[in-house]
Amino acid sequence: MDLNATRMFVAVVKAGSLSTAASRLGMPLPTLSRRIRDLERQLKVQLLERSARGTKLTDAGARLYEQANRGIEALLEAEQAVVSDQARLKGRLRLSLPQTFQPWWDLIAAFQRSYPGVQVYVYSTERRMDLVEDGIDVALRVGAIVHETMVARHVLSYRNILVASPKLVERFGMPAEPDALHRFPCAVWASRVDAAVRWELGSHVVEPQAVLSTNDYHHLCSRALGGDVVTELPPFLAAAPIREKRLVPLLAQYPLPEWSINLVYPPHRHPSTIVRTYLDFCHDYLPKIVHACDVGA
Repeated sequence: MDLNATRMFVAVVKAGSLSTAASRLGMPLPTLSRRIRDLERQLKVQLLERSARGTKLTDAGARLYEQANRGIEALLEAEQAVVSDQARLKGRLRLSLPQTFQPWWDLIAAFQRSYPGVQVYVYSTERRMDLVEDGIDVALRVGAIVHETMVARHVLSYRNILVASPKLVERFGMPAEPDALHRFPCAVWASRVDAAVRWELGSHVVEPQAVLSTNDYHHLCSRALGGDVVTELPPFLAAAPIREKRLVPLLAQYPLPEWSINLVYPPHRHPSTIVRTYLDFCHDYLPKIVHACDVGA
């Protein structure tokens, strides 16, 4: 049985006439009349007696109305319950973040303070996850988007900063050009043990002789602050130590490449209210993240 046509039939009975029901439903009268006749043909029974004064239920129509109206009311109650739950934002939000992406920790904390009914699961990894297979609602991705079937919402761009401690600069001197880095002990971010690392500094490429390779920017920051190495750091890790003069930016005239940051999620026709609210919250929170990444702030 055509459920949409059944809902239209119930609407006609409640309205008392086809024309009134068509007006309330916002559809042409001929279309509504045709859908009711199709339903009658499908059920092989007359449901309505039509006259100039309106419509009247047949015995079969009365039986169908009694049962269908109860079912439709139950469906509406269920729909309202779902909408109400979504409006209160009670549920679970599953996120994927790059490791050590600290600004987003503060964002998630602020989001949960605003929406305490949302339980957040965060999976931190450098691995490119399959959002559908791994059950992730929204992923924060650094770099190019390789999954063309996913929806990507650009949020910001930034460049890593080459830094060293004042103590290390005093020891080795301030480098004036990229090749001068060869005389410094360097630490690099690497995704694999055997990964070859190159620093693209403007149009210059340097292959540092790394005394340390790690996929943990917090580790690199610690070693730089300790006066051990030159390294590259995301601006949200470098900004505060630079302002406090515990780190010194190097070779600012030779900037590292720009990274694009995107929120990525599966292309559902109707993302949940929780996901939509989270995406909007991220957009509104961005000025605070940009400020955190501002070395001169």
